Amino acid sequence: MGLTDGYGNAISTGSDAARGHYDHGVQLFLGANHGALEAFEACIAADPGFALGHAALARALTMAGRMSEAKAAIGRAGALAARADSRERAHVGAIALLLDGKPGKARDAVKAHVRDHPRDAMAAQLCTNVFGLIGFSGEVGREAALLAFTEALLPQYGDDWWMMSMHALSLCETGQVRASLDLMERALALNPRNANGAHFKAHAQYEAGDTAAGRRYLADWMRDYDTRAVLHGHLNWHLALWALHDGDAEAMWAAVDGGVGPGAARGLPINVLTDTAAILHRAEIAGIAVEPRRWRDLSDYAAQFFPETGQSFADMHAALSHAMAGEGDRLARIAETATGFAGDLVRPVARAWGAIARGDWHAALADLSRVMATAERLGGSRAQRDLIELAYVNALMKLGLADEARRTLAIRRSVLAVAPPVADLH
Repeated sequence: MGLTDGYGNAISTGSDAARGHYDHGVQLFLGANHGALEAFEACIAADPGFALGHAALARALTMAGRMSEAKAAIGRAGALAARADSRERAHVGAIALLLDGKPGKARDAVKAHVRDHPRDAMAAQLCTNVFGLIGFSGEVGREAALLAFTEALLPQYGDDWWMMSMHALSLCETGQVRASLDLMERALALNPRNANGAHFKAHAQYEAGDTAAGRRYLADWMRDYDTRAVLHGHLNWHLALWALHDGDAEAMWAAVDGGVGPGAARGLPINVLTDTAAILHRAEIAGIAVEPRRWRDLSDYAAQFFPETGQSFADMHAALSHAMAGEGDRLARIAETATGFAGDLVRPVARAWGAIARGDWHAALADLSRVMATAERLGGSRAQRDLIELAYVNALMKLGLADEARRTLAIRRSVLAVAPPVADLH
């Protein structure tokens, strides 16, 4: 009988060492911990002919932002998978579609694949999380679709900390906060160093309005989290956000400068851009002054890493950076030509950022109104899309419509209505 991986799937390697390194890398990767890339390199060194080892390396290289190397790795995986079974070929094929710039086809491939191989975790992972292929589909109802995806898989995994944490996030993003927290606690009890679990617990605590408890938990959890790990910057964003909501500007700037912004964070460019833009503007909405150089630096960063449109969540935040930096040409390019899964929403949002930057609150409100009904299509979590909610409410405040601002928050984001992080809104 051949070898199987940690999830019981038959694998094409005959090397115990390769299997060991592969399983170790999978656990690190699924837990968003540092070291997965090195584990997959060791797997390949033990068995250069193991297709899934190369595919996993491609995934780790992607998360490190090393895209040309990732494409080369998935190319090698594809050549080797021709000699493997149908599961490995389909697994490699789905990743190849993604790296070939075909996310819709990759999403369909993963959904079909997990019907036959539900415990192929590295393939299933592509469609989990708000940053996965379902989360970035640009479709109305994507949160419900994500919930349906993880709910169908959950019974197949038993007491598995990774799938529990993935489903807990799906519950959180569909408003089932208590159920999310309960399941997340079970997941973290099984693996307390699961960074995705800590991250998603932070989201649930945010949705529950547990600012003080969230700050304590996450600050304590992060003391032992490797600064090179993929979520280190984004978890600092959560700390910065909670500090902002607590009125602790000093701690907010310490988190931004220590782990969120360009030059401080080691995460993917999309996280550096979106997290920094969001916290800077949310600080401004709350009445905290932001030095113009911060916006200039971020605009330059966005222009370097996202020179073309197509990733709508990034484009929305790049447009904000350009608007606040006074980079009219860069902003106009996004506002006029944005493509991608929600490009039709990015364009009015970009125009709204420009209007906000010049103090034209009527125009800002008009453009933001065009996206509010389907803002989920832009991607990201509810916590991240609160940038849009708060910008809308702030525009109402600037127009002297405080009662309407309060009603809007109470109806759309009641968790923010208790202590609104908006200047002069009490």
